[in-house]
Amino acid sequence: MKKTPFRLTPYQVQWLLIVGFLTVGYALYLRYLAIEFSPVALACDGGLQTMACKGRALATVLFKNSVFGIVALVIAALHVIRPSIVLLTGGLIAAGLGIVLYNVALSGIAIGLLILGFARPAPATA
Repeated sequence: MKKTPFRLTPYQVQWLLIVGFLTVGYALYLRYLAIEFSPVALACDGGLQTMACKGRALATVLFKNSVFGIVALVIAALHVIRPSIVLLTGGLIAAGLGIVLYNVALSGIAIGLLILGFARPAPATA
């Protein structure tokens, strides 16, 4: 059985760029303006019930249990086995959130596996 290399079209690359920038941008917003920003942290710990506080609480629970890194690693492993744009997008989202939100080790391995998903045999030339 001949395996064809996994290649992205220009539209898929643009899609991944948009998704990547939005994911990392939201993670940076959440980290620096909700989790680590002292006035927001004190207000949320004091009982304020806003969307920022709920997002902060959810992100805190998820990164304390390494959910971002584990999900990124599982999706990246599936992407190595069977590459697709859907798995690449999901892995990029989970790894981007994990890198910014304190799950660096597992998310870094996942990004390496996502890159490894492109390593397929070169097409035969005649």
